[in-house]
Amino acid sequence: MNKNIAAVACGAAALTLGLTGCGASFEGSGSKDAASAEQLALHEDDPWAFEISADSQKKAEGELADGVYTGTAPGMEGNVSVTLLVDDNRITCLETTQEGESQSRGGYEAIRDGKYALMIEEAQGSDIDTISGATITTAAVKNATEDALDQARVAAQPAAAAQAASE
Repeated sequence: MNKNIAAVACGAAALTLGLTGCGASFEGSGSKDAASAEQLALHEDDPWAFEISADSQKKAEGELADGVYTGTAPGMEGNVSVTLLVDDNRITCLETTQEGESQSRGGYEAIRDGKYALMIEEAQGSDIDTISGATITTAAVKNATEDALDQARVAAQPAAAAQAASE
């Protein structure tokens, strides 16, 4: 009988020790509810929450032919396309699209929400900041923008040569 009581006591002690580690513990809080309030108070800045204001007087560098140009570059899971309108060396981003990018990838929201388009217009070119969590997509947007601008530069060369010849 003493063996049974000892076994039950050991089992109860082991069970008690085992269950004490199963509850949610948050460092320094003392209770789950207090930790939840602490965690809710923590805040990280939204990487897409920044103001962009395009300077209406700023123009792109170099000679660009007026027109609409679409550049493409590989992104995270598909191609990224940027369509630009060039008018008197002023760039307006008409559209940014992606093929195959998933919503869980960093740059999907920035393309969908027009952040990249605003950044391109602000920079008047491909020299845009990288969005946190969207390094590959940002590089694709930069490369697609540069592809479109290269087309505008090539189109401007014959026009510039013709103008120089007529002078």
